[in-house]
Amino acid sequence: MRDKVKILYWDKTGFALWYKRLEKARFKWPKKCGDTFEISEQQLHWLLEGYDIEGHQAIYFSSAS
Repeated sequence: MRDKVKILYWDKTGFALWYKRLEKARFKWPKKCGDTFEISEQQLHWLLEGYDIEGHQAIYFSSAS
């Protein structure tokens, strides 16, 4: 569904798992990838900030209230 991301990383004392789920939107995954893929640190920041990591287009949200 592209509304969840799990990140497993090493933080010098052991592995850590980071999980984020979006309630009203979807992450902009690259079109040509399988279940797992590698991205750079900069691409990770773009993804978590709502940008398409291939085209760098922002995701805009509007409040329902």
